[in-house]
Amino acid sequence: MAETNVQLMRFDDLFGWAEDDHQAALDTFRMTCQDFDDPDWNTLCDIAATQQNPRDFFELFFKPVLISDGEAGLFTGYFEPELQGARRPDERYRFPIYRLPAEARSGPWLTRRQIEETGALQGRGLEIAWVDDSVEAFFLQIQGSGRIRMNDGSVVRVGYGGKNGRNYSSVGAELVRRGIYEPHQVSAQVIQSWVRNNPVAGRELLWVNDSYVFFREVSEVPADRGPLGAMNRSITEMRSIAVDPEYTPLGAPVWIEKEGATPLRRLMIAQDTGSAIKGAQRADIFYGTGDQAGRLAGRIRDGGRMIVLLPIQRAYAMLPEGLE
Repeated sequence: MAETNVQLMRFDDLFGWAEDDHQAALDTFRMTCQDFDDPDWNTLCDIAATQQNPRDFFELFFKPVLISDGEAGLFTGYFEPELQGARRPDERYRFPIYRLPAEARSGPWLTRRQIEETGALQGRGLEIAWVDDSVEAFFLQIQGSGRIRMNDGSVVRVGYGGKNGRNYSSVGAELVRRGIYEPHQVSAQVIQSWVRNNPVAGRELLWVNDSYVFFREVSEVPADRGPLGAMNRSITEMRSIAVDPEYTPLGAPVWIEKEGATPLRRLMIAQDTGSAIKGAQRADIFYGTGDQAGRLAGRIRDGGRMIVLLPIQRAYAMLPEGLE
């Protein structure tokens, strides 16, 4: 972990705090607070279960903490894709969604290029489904979860099942490095369009990302609930974020002040992680399910700041000795 700076703040320092829907944040907090294994958090979870005034709950029992590591704040967006698929392959449904193979469980395994070029997973019964678009299959791996609407009318939900142990590399950053786009032009939709319009070069571009994600069926999650996050609980549209747990405890409330074309001042709950989400001031906002959510999430790459709400004693314990 990089050297961190910790600054205790007041709720008055949080821009827009009074105008937020604190009840929505409390409802989301309750989804995962029971999973804490810590007395401080367990006590707050018990109180949250019967709390009638959500704003008072956060102000009475938490302290805002600004944790920084020298890097500027960065917010991006993610969503749950919905793909078209089938249980058996045919001329349309040709691109497999795989379960985790045993040999990938114990450390670095084949790269994305090696898996796809050699057909290392074919014929082993690891396919959950076949989908009709290789680019959407790639972005399903980036998002880490999604729904597959089958050609028989059923819907299968898939969640993260493991990976090949290789490092994640941004294909958007690679397009910028090659001079094809400027940083502000890159979005998921732009990448998808470029790959489809340049099928040979596009496949090579996707192979820049060595990381390969495997899935599992998540049939226990109702259709009206969000996908499972890193805490194995459903996440909530526009109230859940992915964070770096090295700096932000999973399950903690986090106040975000996102700038950009669509500023956002909102109390979120840190219920997810991501391989590209690294740093004290780095967060990925969950925008929901489907194409519209994908379009919104794909445009987000904004600065700002995030302030973690911690139990009061825990917040003061983070201060360097002599500053309490």
